[in-house]
Amino acid sequence: MKNRIWFITGISSGLGKALAEGVMANGDFVIGTFRKKSQVEEFNHKFATTAYSILLDISEEKSIEENIKKVITKFGRIDVLVNNAGMGFVGAIEETSLKEVRTVFEANFFGTLKLTQTVLPFMRKENKGHIIQISSHGGIKAFAGFGIYNASKFALEGFSEALAQEVAPLGIKVSIVEPGPFRTKFAGDGLGLAENIIDDYSETAGAFRTKLKGVDGKQEGDPIKASKAIIDLIKSEKSTLRLPLGKVALMTIELKINSVRADIEANKSIAESVVFNQ
Repeated sequence: MKNRIWFITGISSGLGKALAEGVMANGDFVIGTFRKKSQVEEFNHKFATTAYSILLDISEEKSIEENIKKVITKFGRIDVLVNNAGMGFVGAIEETSLKEVRTVFEANFFGTLKLTQTVLPFMRKENKGHIIQISSHGGIKAFAGFGIYNASKFALEGFSEALAQEVAPLGIKVSIVEPGPFRTKFAGDGLGLAENIIDDYSETAGAFRTKLKGVDGKQEGDPIKASKAIIDLIKSEKSTLRLPLGKVALMTIELKINSVRADIEANKSIAESVVFNQ
């Protein structure tokens, strides 16, 4: 299919920006979201014929509904939805307040869920569409100091895996993208930090916080190459549910698979022993 219409959240920087630029270069049309009015105006002036942007905070449910309705009225359809907008957050579980947890989940889970739910009726009407959920290798394996972020991405992966099964008979595809560390603002200005610091976690969550800040600008991942991989995924007739991106992501996911397999083997006889005798 040529000239797809992509709806991509969070295109101001990083992977979202690289993907929007790659999609336009590929000849498709981009509808992107920003959180600042000045960014919207600048983008729409620069890309008047190849793209369109809107002001959207995905943590605002009413705004999602209103904006999607306007987009459908103006453009008629959305062929590809990319839920890219979100936030990183570092802090031990005990260090993190419920207010901070809710902020992370509003951005990484509830906003994505609401946007997905809002777009789905229009995709069902067309009997086609592709939903790309930008998760993380941290959506498969958790790290000390990253637990709340991990939880939000685990939740994203959970509903997306179920959704893929629900919409497959309707002609709609779902893919979960799992990047490792990429050279974006994720570990810099875009990283949230728990306000409360507990010294007892200095060697676990504290060490992770220091490590993450230390790799900012040095990550292995190239956002431009990642955007090409996502565009190729959309073009493929045999797209997979999951798309890991980066060597670190592959290593992380393999570690998780091996850990789960080891636990299963260690407890197999116990698991089999708790059922009713036939």
